[in-house]
Amino acid sequence: MRTPTRRWAVAGVVTGATGVAASQLVASLLSVRESPLVAVAEVAIRATPGPLASRAIEVLGSSAKPLLVGTIVVALLAFFAVAGWLWARRTWASVLLWVGLGAVGLGAVALRNGTAPSETLPVLTGVAVWLVAMQVFAWVLAEPAPSADEPSSDEPVADAPGRRGFLAAVATVGLLGACSGVTAQFLERRKAAVLDRRRLLRIPGVTQRTTPARARIGVPGVTPWRTENDNFYLIHTALAVPAIDPANWRLRIHGMVDREIVLTFDQLIARNLQEEWMTLNCVSNEVGGQLVGNAWWSGVMTRDLLREAGPLPGADAVLQTSDDGWTCSTPLDAMTDDRGAMIAVAMNGEPLPLEHGFPARTIVPGLYGYTSACKWVVDLEVTRFSDVQSYWTERGWAEQAPVRLASRIDVPRSGDEVPSGRLAVAGVAWQQTVGISEVQVSVDGGAWTPGRIASPSTDDTWVQWAADVRVEPGEHRVRVRAVSKAGEVQTGVERNPLPDGASGWHEVSFTAVDDDPL
Repeated sequence: MRTPTRRWAVAGVVTGATGVAASQLVASLLSVRESPLVAVAEVAIRATPGPLASRAIEVLGSSAKPLLVGTIVVALLAFFAVAGWLWARRTWASVLLWVGLGAVGLGAVALRNGTAPSETLPVLTGVAVWLVAMQVFAWVLAEPAPSADEPSSDEPVADAPGRRGFLAAVATVGLLGACSGVTAQFLERRKAAVLDRRRLLRIPGVTQRTTPARARIGVPGVTPWRTENDNFYLIHTALAVPAIDPANWRLRIHGMVDREIVLTFDQLIARNLQEEWMTLNCVSNEVGGQLVGNAWWSGVMTRDLLREAGPLPGADAVLQTSDDGWTCSTPLDAMTDDRGAMIAVAMNGEPLPLEHGFPARTIVPGLYGYTSACKWVVDLEVTRFSDVQSYWTERGWAEQAPVRLASRIDVPRSGDEVPSGRLAVAGVAWQQTVGISEVQVSVDGGAWTPGRIASPSTDDTWVQWAADVRVEPGEHRVRVRAVSKAGEVQTGVERNPLPDGASGWHEVSFTAVDDDPL
């Protein structure tokens, strides 16, 4: 007896709903800006022609958006049923439907949120769940071959075993979907509550700052000196971005100290808050990479907190621990000297974004993030390097990693076509706590010529630089190197980021064309 068509349709609906729920759960865990379902709905709204959208608002009023979401849900359920039904007849066509729907989701997410892995992973998870769940149903609904010993009959046979197996599969897949959906809703509500508290939070002493005029080089296309929060690079190992209520946050300072200190968030921000421009960069940044950013940070100096605790003789490290269990080991000297290490509570004049460590994180100028930048910090243990290992040092990265002297070309970009003649080459360079004294460029392997640099008032940030060169029509390449205020010349020796940061000269290739070939 053939498997009833309705079973395949039901399988498709259950599979589709479970995949959407799993996608929502991953989106909640990763704290993406919008879930794929919302992204699709928003793209549909924006794609609606103006007159039609206006007419819909006039007729439906505040019900327009809920009706659109409801329409999308109904359309999805119908789609799921068709895709499930098709699996039994032309599996390849059904697979194309599921993957095609995923592609629509990826497109909507890319238009709304970008193509970062954290943004696309929810969609990919949903597609994977769809394909796996449909294969499970295919096994359950597979028709056993008739036995040669069994008499043929035109009478339909009882299908109780197959029916029970199908219902068990529906219950199992459906339960997974329900659990995913409920968990996603719980996480979203908790996150929303913390976001509300963050929105209402006022931290005394936090100010807004704009880019100082002297820090700008004035060349179009160069990376902005101040990095907006939404554009700041994001690296962390947390499966789910912690959503911490400031009222429940505590910072414990202990270990090899005279006295243990435990601070609430209110006690922390009641202390002397200081503010500084500081550039952060990830050790995973390749030569010419984008894992670097500059912001205006507000916080309490770690040197004051640690001196109050009183480190004991022999201590040389601080093991920092995040709310999610991640750890990093930082030189004690770097957290107690005058470089400006802080427990930061604000970024660019507002409370830290959740994904950047709200309500508090550490910032230590001059060190790569994996040895110093602990988001959602809750514990500082004064200790010895010989007694501890942290998350990344256990995985082969260096114990200590001062930031390497580095520079990058932003203008022109590789593959650009530019007018021949005078060309402005520009970018950024950095070595926090040391500073940049000069930037040099070389065209087509020629001599190094000095450029000009902007002059921020601190050595803890990157600098914008520019150099004017002349190029004839044709293919060209330009490379850059920096000179630090300590007299170090950036090395051209190419090294991978592992174990303590990449090195080498950034180079771009471009084509110069004659503006007036006649």
